[in-house]
Amino acid sequence: MPMPKAIRSSLLYSTWLVSMALLISYSQQLQSSEIQTLLRIQKLLEFPMALAGVSNTTNFCGLPPSPSLTVVCHENTVTELLIVGEKTSPPANAAFSASYQTLSPAFSIDSLFITLARLYSLRALSLLSLGIWGPLSSKLDRLSSLETLNISSNFIYGSIPYELSRLGKLQRFILDDNMLNGNVPDWFSAIPDLEFLSLKDNRLSGHLPPSLSSVQALRVLVLSGNDLSGDLPDLSVMPNLTVLILEGNKLGPNFPILGKGLVRVSLSKNRFSGCIPSSLETLNQLQDLDVSFNALSGLPPSFLFSLPAIRRLNLASNSLAGTLPPNLSCGNNLGFADISANYLTGELPSCLMPKSSQRTVKFAGNCLVTNVQPQQGSYYCQAAEAADVSKKDTRTDTKKSILIGIVGATVGGVAALVLCVVLVLLRKSRYKKAIKQNQSRKLVPECASTGISSELLVNARCISQAMKLGSLGLPQYHSFALEEIEEATNNFDESTLMGEGSNGKVLVWQGQL
Repeated sequence: MPMPKAIRSSLLYSTWLVSMALLISYSQQLQSSEIQTLLRIQKLLEFPMALAGVSNTTNFCGLPPSPSLTVVCHENTVTELLIVGEKTSPPANAAFSASYQTLSPAFSIDSLFITLARLYSLRALSLLSLGIWGPLSSKLDRLSSLETLNISSNFIYGSIPYELSRLGKLQRFILDDNMLNGNVPDWFSAIPDLEFLSLKDNRLSGHLPPSLSSVQALRVLVLSGNDLSGDLPDLSVMPNLTVLILEGNKLGPNFPILGKGLVRVSLSKNRFSGCIPSSLETLNQLQDLDVSFNALSGLPPSFLFSLPAIRRLNLASNSLAGTLPPNLSCGNNLGFADISANYLTGELPSCLMPKSSQRTVKFAGNCLVTNVQPQQGSYYCQAAEAADVSKKDTRTDTKKSILIGIVGATVGGVAALVLCVVLVLLRKSRYKKAIKQNQSRKLVPECASTGISSELLVNARCISQAMKLGSLGLPQYHSFALEEIEEATNNFDESTLMGEGSNGKVLVWQGQL
């Protein structure tokens, strides 16, 4: 039986009254002091568009969330605050200056965070693209309940203050796209629940602190686009780390020790060199590996292409060389592989042939036998491999501390330097010999230690004898850097060649310093 119109109207009216009462009650849940704090923040941020139109009568807790403004309340306090402005990010490497993209010179970053601290239940704070400028305020430690802090795309400069280590509940710390400088702090290990750390696109420099490995809860580490250098701490002791993004720095030369739980690793555009370590074979959860634009050498390990979870593999723009095995196996999940711009030769393995739309493979810029993508001539890779052998030998000599002795004597008023040279033959003679022999010997450097060759020991004895001259009352020898010797001999120009030792292993040049 249909409900009479009068009763239906009465019920609708009663429902409306109850809804209005609930709405009024809900709007009154936020304390007046917190409303005044939000209005004060509006003024300090110089009335951004996201806060346009709000006033003392605004029901902040009832505002629908949007990409530019979100206010979340619990009981009668604000627990989450997101404000997104329209200011652009700071230009890379530019010196700071207040402009139309920043808040005015009258802005005070300390006042802003002192005011925010009045929202004593605030757990998540995001202030993005608002033109906030100045050194990161130590007053942030007053926000003791914070779990998420995101002040990205502003103009914050200076170092990250130690006081932030007191934010003991912090789980997500994001300061991307600012102008921060100095070192990465060594106190992140003091924040036990820190899971997400992102400081990308700043101006941080120096080495990563060893204490970073002690942040046991860390899952995501993003430090790309800075000026960080040196070797990384041992990351294998971080059991929860799944995402590591360090591209666009000066890290290296040693390849880092990675944890088995990593899912995504980006080390692109750094200074890593040497062979790709076999320890990566244990990364069974790795889906995305990008080591492009480094100086990695040797033959790419076959296991990289068949890791159980690998989906994306980027080895482009390194110094990888040699011939990939024809029976190379590619994992079923591998959808993208880039080995372009290296010195690879021979046939392309069948699993990397571009025969399936489900897998994209880039291999241009090598010396592969294929007409599918543009390749270099074979001489290109042969010369590069020979040069790599020469450079490797030079590095080995340096590491073994075999120094070049130069005995000075005065002849006709001009100082003549008599050089006992080890590196010259290894640098010039071997290079020529490698080019002539081409395929007669293996040019790709092995990715294992080969010890000290007998000719290095002979040359070492030569230098040892030269070093005894001082003890015999003869003029003292002096050790020069290779760069100084190259300059003195006009890059070992043959016009400065004086002769060759009896064993054919030592060449003698003269030069003037």
